[in-house]
Order: sequence, then C-alpha cells, then structure tokens
Amino acid sequence: MYTHTPRRGPHPRTAARETAARLRRLAAALAALTCVVLAAAAVPAASAHTLVRDPPGGAPLAPAPAPPATVVTSSMTGWQITLIALGAALIAATAAVFLDRALAARRAASAPTA
Repeated sequence: MYTHTPRRGPHPRTAARETAARLRRLAAALAALTCVVLAAAAVPAASAHTLVRDPPGGAPLAPAPAPPATVVTSSMTGWQITLIALGAALIAATAAVFLDRALAARRAASAPTA
C-alpha cells in the first residue's frame, strides 16, 4: 500500500495563482478607473447649457436669440463610431483569449508529472 506523505510548505502553484489573482484585480481596477475617467470627461460635454435666470428687478428677459446654424460636412456618424468601438472590443477579447490559452499551456508544460 502507498501512503500519502504530506508536503511541507505551500503548493508549488500557489504563488502563481496568487500572482494571477493580483493581476486580475489590478486589471479590473484599471478598467474601472478608465471608465470613471471617460465618464467624467463626458459629463461636462453632456451637461453644457446656458442657465438663464430672471434679473433682480423681476422684469422678464427678452427671448434668447437662436444660435447660428452649424453645418458639419465631414464627421463620423454614430454607426461608424459604434463599429470602431465594437472592433476594438473584439480585438481586446481575442487577445485576452490567446493570452489565457498561452498561459494555460505554459502552466501545463511546467507542471511536474508524477
């Protein structure tokens, strides 16, 4: 009969798992920070408008003149921007899958066989 002899010290793959967990948490924190920065940059542009208040005398103001018509002839439409964002997301997801598979193959190659 064979008996199991307990190992002393941590499992050899424990350090790699802890490092991978730290990297995942760091990546999640950086992604959250990026979203916050992008949202903060979008808020001023989204809320840009002029506040018109009544004058202190109580007399109503004359209506504000209409802004001049702006004609933009060369800009990206919404569907183009969406397409670029989807392409970037697909490229990032594909890179993440390839890196994960490469890391898994590396772990399998370096694992000791009993």
